[in-house]
Amino acid sequence: MDFGIHNPSWLYGREPDEIFDAFQKKAQWAEAAGFTWFSVMDHLIQIPGVGAPTEPFLEGWTTLAALAAVTQKIRLATLVSSASYRNPALLAKIATTIDLISKGRLIFGVGAGWFTDEHNQYGYDFLERPAQRIARLEETLRIVLAMWTQERATFTGKYYHIQDAILEPKPVQKPHPPVMIGGSGEQLTLRLVARLGNMCNLFGNPDEVRHKLEVLQKHCETEGRDFNEIVRSSLTALVLAKSEAELKAKKERLAVPDPFRGYALTASQAVDLVGAYQKVGVQLFITSIWKNDPESLELLASEVMPKFS
Repeated sequence: MDFGIHNPSWLYGREPDEIFDAFQKKAQWAEAAGFTWFSVMDHLIQIPGVGAPTEPFLEGWTTLAALAAVTQKIRLATLVSSASYRNPALLAKIATTIDLISKGRLIFGVGAGWFTDEHNQYGYDFLERPAQRIARLEETLRIVLAMWTQERATFTGKYYHIQDAILEPKPVQKPHPPVMIGGSGEQLTLRLVARLGNMCNLFGNPDEVRHKLEVLQKHCETEGRDFNEIVRSSLTALVLAKSEAELKAKKERLAVPDPFRGYALTASQAVDLVGAYQKVGVQLFITSIWKNDPESLELLASEVMPKFS
């Protein structure tokens, strides 16, 4: 099993100009510790369940570009980029640039978008019906893939169009950077994964993820797709400590919410949890650490990951 770090919080340091330096150090530490994946959210304000909407929040694609220049081997991704925030042709250009800077380490994470508040604040139209958002996402993917693989790309859809569009140079990765489609919707999102995705990212406990993967496998059969071609990942938030007593104290110190959208565990319990995800078919275990707790990161690297090497 591979392990990844997701960065949903930008609470680093006391001053805004300290944020990126600490973020860069975290990514470089993750690379040195053997993590294969480092991702950021593509949101404009902080989301519920992670922090207050007024927290500092950096833009995802520009920070990935900066990381691409100061890391060497870890894969970089948005988890995931909202299809509603950028013209698809521009998004293809942005992603290509990062793939070039990183020498072929980009994972193109994309989703339909869901956070109504930031759409309203920033003036983006929010499509209320999930089917509309998925249709817009599919058009985005078809444009991006066409621009990555065709000399000149033309596409006309309901939401977007391009005409003889040139994208040069092409991405380093051939035929194109892997496409991760985020989301667990059984009827629409997982069907789109079967149709166009190279990776999926699923939320939920191991039993819920197992069920979603069974649904995905059925969609693959319908689409004539080999289920085993799709890399299966899951994102889980963690707080870790060495003992139950230390865990209790840490939960109080870090104000871990109850209920917590994740797991607060000892390191040995975390080994059991990761094993349960591996058993249901997860190949990449991605974790976000509550409030960027350094000890949780260290325990994940030193006490959990070696059990799955």
